[in-house]
Amino acid sequence: MANFKGHALPGSFFLLFGLWWSIKYPFRQIRKKKDRQHGDRGRQMHTVLFNRIDLVEGALKIFFAFVGIMAEQFVPDGPHAHLYKDGWVKLMNWQHSTMYLFFGISGIADVLSMSSRHVPVGLDRLSLSLALFVEGFLFYFHVHNRPPLDQHIHSLLLYAVFGGAASTMMEVFKRENIVLELLRCSLAILQGTWFYQIGFVLYPLNGEEWDLDRHDNIMFITMCFCWHFAVALLIVGICYCSVFWASKWCERRQLGDMEMGLRKSTASDSSSQKALLQESDEE
Repeated sequence: MANFKGHALPGSFFLLFGLWWSIKYPFRQIRKKKDRQHGDRGRQMHTVLFNRIDLVEGALKIFFAFVGIMAEQFVPDGPHAHLYKDGWVKLMNWQHSTMYLFFGISGIADVLSMSSRHVPVGLDRLSLSLALFVEGFLFYFHVHNRPPLDQHIHSLLLYAVFGGAASTMMEVFKRENIVLELLRCSLAILQGTWFYQIGFVLYPLNGEEWDLDRHDNIMFITMCFCWHFAVALLIVGICYCSVFWASKWCERRQLGDMEMGLRKSTASDSSSQKALLQESDEE
């Protein structure tokens, strides 16, 4: 992570999953409300669908975690799987690899939860909460003896990380609660955008370096974190409304198609009745 790309990689991971969750959970809630009206057949069909989606999601977590570990270990200046060689070797890379490892474990728990009935309910949420906690735990001891702005911008990330860990842990006991799920979505998006923000501040692409000791920069970054959170909430709200209105539009279109079909069938019935009447009159 000692460059912009190293921060963009986990940022993209959290941003993609946050956006995906912002679409998946509202869609699942809307489908559940409709399934209550259409009976057990629709409920079973959509349960299988969402289980397959969760299975793919877990596989993607494992893939992203593997890519992250490989990137941290085998970059040109990485430790190349050496932990101690005449002293500790690239412990920062090892910390990042450990973070990715626990998200990989979370992906494995997702796959097991969707592919086996013997796995306890809530294990997927528990493993994700532990992965987020480990991430925050590692970052808390990650930035000591660094310039004030560097420490501060990483410490702000902890609010999103530990907040996500707490809300996900609550989902273990209150499963499929849409409010908690949307809160996790917003905190995941916040993590993603904030990783990018850290990269822009510490490794600016335009070459203009920030003064890491200036207090005004610390005040601005704190305010900027609140803006990131506001944007994350706005994105989640837009996704929720988009899914809701798209579902309504699909319902209206289906009703329109059904009405057209009924009209065609009634028209054909009436024409056939007229033909029969004409044949009877001719006779």
